[in-house]
Amino acid sequence: MRTLLNVIWLVLSGFWMFLGYMLAGVVLCILILTIPWGIASFRIGVYALWPFGQTVVSKPTAGVGSFLGNVVWIILAGWWLALGHIGTGIAMCITIIGIPLGIASFKMVPVSLAPLGKEIVPSDSIRAQY
Repeated sequence: MRTLLNVIWLVLSGFWMFLGYMLAGVVLCILILTIPWGIASFRIGVYALWPFGQTVVSKPTAGVGSFLGNVVWIILAGWWLALGHIGTGIAMCITIIGIPLGIASFKMVPVSLAPLGKEIVPSDSIRAQY
């Protein structure tokens, strides 16, 4: 079932959101000082491409640096990407078949707003249960 959902997701919104994250990552890497945010954008872009079967968990070592980095991220790229997820989520929820995909898009809004201090792990891993 995960594979089917991922394929449908990829066709309807995953590829476009992936391109958005990659564009943000390239722009942030060009600016040199924002390379850590560019790397985070690439990491979340791959998650946005194939999200089912993975989950986002908080890193236990995240601290004030992650919080401050997330503030910078929101200003530079986070709110654009979050709006993309909200828009695709609303569009997918128009049809009954798209509702699970819309919900998945809405679940990606928090990580698109604050990616630092988060880790993407397989859903069935021990780390995902905490």
